Amino acid sequence: MNKNLFTYKKSGVDINAADRFVRYISAISSKKRGKKKFNNIGGFGSISNIPNNVKNPKIVASTDGVGTKIEIANLINKYDTIGIDLVAMSVNDLIVQGAKPLFFLDYISINKIDLTKLKSIIKGILKGCDISNCNLVGGETAEMPGTYEKGKFDIAGFAVGVVDQKKILNKNKIKNNDLILAVPSSGLHSNGYSLVRNIINKKKINIRKNNFLKKELIKPTKIYVKEILSLIDKKLLNGCANITGGGLSDNIKRIIPNKLCAEIDLNKINTFKIFKWLKRNNIDDKEMLKTFNCGVGFCLIVNPKNLNKINRYFSKNYRPYVIGKISKRLNKVKLNGRINWF
Repeated sequence: MNKNLFTYKKSGVDINAADRFVRYISAISSKKRGKKKFNNIGGFGSISNIPNNVKNPKIVASTDGVGTKIEIANLINKYDTIGIDLVAMSVNDLIVQGAKPLFFLDYISINKIDLTKLKSIIKGILKGCDISNCNLVGGETAEMPGTYEKGKFDIAGFAVGVVDQKKILNKNKIKNNDLILAVPSSGLHSNGYSLVRNIINKKKINIRKNNFLKKELIKPTKIYVKEILSLIDKKLLNGCANITGGGLSDNIKRIIPNKLCAEIDLNKINTFKIFKWLKRNNIDDKEMLKTFNCGVGFCLIVNPKNLNKINRYFSKNYRPYVIGKISKRLNKVKLNGRINWF
């Protein structure tokens, strides 16, 4: 063979390695699919069933990534949880409108195929899909030398769900005097990591040797699918919001009808040690509330008469609690008091 010939592999792209990864994904995902599911990973397109028990199905789609949390994974060499984050960021948006997740696709771009790293990421994605009761039906892995530095990568996800038109959660269900409940987060989830990393870099903190930060910063995002769909099925929910980038105020205002207001008492929020640690690093309250979930991963808006029925659907660590109510005001959100950080 002429050693001077140009090849794709010499240019940094190993198609054989990518093919081996696709075969690996197909093998491990097919174990979870069952005999009645389509096994079409590796094809040109992914095929999936539409549930036949939905009378008037509406398709809901969402896409997201995990941001610079992947840099924390790179720093501590741990990749088996960010796949859960990836699924969570999309499916937690689907359920806000009452949709049941059906399937998920991933996109991974990397400077060079690293099968050990990629297998670890995929295992997390499959675990997230399992928690969400949806299927990983396909995706794309792109080897991009020259675009990413050595060892660097990015991931994105795409989820599709279905909801019966009559069960769509919309603003019209939210009424004056409804209660606002906070569902605890599992920690930072996948937002605010550029600020977190800036603090770590400026203060020269070695998180590999800091067991508290190493544990907290890689915790996967809580997936709320099972609990929220149970509440919808029992007609206990008037509205809900996934608290992601923009924090509590920016996310809850997206579901509040005109002429109504979400009045939230910040004094009632139970925050966690990781947020208290961040607050001690010279971040003001406004920035904390805009950047982080501050311990509230999801919000529920419910009729007061249903309050006592809701806790049974949540485990001990994620039981909702009242932080406010819906009132008649022109501003869609009113924050009262302040979080007790210390």
